[in-house]
Amino acid sequence: MNMPQKVPVTILTGFLGSGKTTLLNRILSEEHGKRIAVIENEYGEVGIDQALVIDADEEIFEMSNGCICCTVRGDLIRVLSNLMKRRDKFDYVLVETTGLADPGPVAQTFFMDDEIREEFALDGIVTLIDAAHIDQQLGRSDESTEQVAFADVLVLNKTDLVSDETIDDIEVRLKDMNRMARVVRSKQADVSVDTVLNLDAFNLDDVLERKPTFLEPEYPFEWTGVYSLKAGRYELSLAEGPDPEMSLVVAGDQASDDAALREGAEWCVRRYAEPPQHLQPNDDIPLWDHVNLHLEASGRKSFFLVVEEDQDVGLYTQHTAEEFDIELKTEDGTVISPNAERTWVAQHEHDDEVGSIAIEADGDVDADKLNDWIGELLRERGVDIFRMKGFISIADEPRRFVFQGVHMLFDSQPDRPWGNTPRRNQLVFIGRNLDETSMREGFEACLI
Repeated sequence: MNMPQKVPVTILTGFLGSGKTTLLNRILSEEHGKRIAVIENEYGEVGIDQALVIDADEEIFEMSNGCICCTVRGDLIRVLSNLMKRRDKFDYVLVETTGLADPGPVAQTFFMDDEIREEFALDGIVTLIDAAHIDQQLGRSDESTEQVAFADVLVLNKTDLVSDETIDDIEVRLKDMNRMARVVRSKQADVSVDTVLNLDAFNLDDVLERKPTFLEPEYPFEWTGVYSLKAGRYELSLAEGPDPEMSLVVAGDQASDDAALREGAEWCVRRYAEPPQHLQPNDDIPLWDHVNLHLEASGRKSFFLVVEEDQDVGLYTQHTAEEFDIELKTEDGTVISPNAERTWVAQHEHDDEVGSIAIEADGDVDADKLNDWIGELLRERGVDIFRMKGFISIADEPRRFVFQGVHMLFDSQPDRPWGNTPRRNQLVFIGRNLDETSMREGFEACLI
């Protein structure tokens, strides 16, 4: 009996503005006869990349709830699991990560989760490099360096914007960082689909030799406390901490040994990928569900936990117990100590100063006012704007305009006709210490 063949998966990564969307459009428009399911992830709460991808027969799935390399690992598992229900409609999976993602934890997904490991095989990691902005990207973030280090194929893009001598120097630099990767030069991400698919390039043993901690997972929570509780009602008390809210999952029947804690952690990864229930002080916390505790009020805040039968429960909290001085109390006020604790140390952290701003508005814009505003914005804040992208409704123009920008470079061009689609504007800016209020007011001043 033949075993079903695993679905090969390519991870497509690259820093902001390197050309991932352009490459993706080329792959989806080529007459290659391959059936590809695409998973896109975006940084920030509003996703627009799917709207920038051409219409195609391929399956396209979007995740826009944050960094794919940590907090949405469970969301990636969920999407992949759902994909298997339509296994007959695709032969390959392409995961396009946000430009701020570390590809290492993304690759972990295909080895850490039993269900995913049985159905999918990581075929290779392809990293796009922006030849024109490599000096501004490498060294400024750990993620950009990791993208190069983990790559099986490095696509050196935008070679038409720099000299041949500069290209040669960049290749030497990339080879110093990753001697195992194949380097492919390109203009406007013009490479064949075989550069991305059917690589058979990812070797777990080689990765473990380079990074022994590769299979040590990271989680969207930092602490677990296991409590032995009798049936009854309990108070969860929290002091003021570093965050005005905190996510939490309470798992029932939680054993205290290391294997059980890791099993519970992997289960909670999937729960954290689900939209949370938002709870206010004095609300009851349900077992098994992802909740978000609102902690804006000053002083200690209390939530309540009802346990229907005697059991050990595990609290999987976004922050450590010490940060909020978490206490679990009986109805008479007796503090209960956990019989086991575990701190989950994240493998990487993102720059807190880097964030995204999404601007959405109906109506048309005045083209001259928009150009003036964008020009002034880039002159004043261009060095802090890593990436901008979106589409705009220009007055008296039947087609929507797609705009793309990386640092000080900006370009826009007409796209498909609006047709019967409501005319609207959607812009996303990613950068450091961006002023959302002033940027939003600046754009709104361009509206007619």
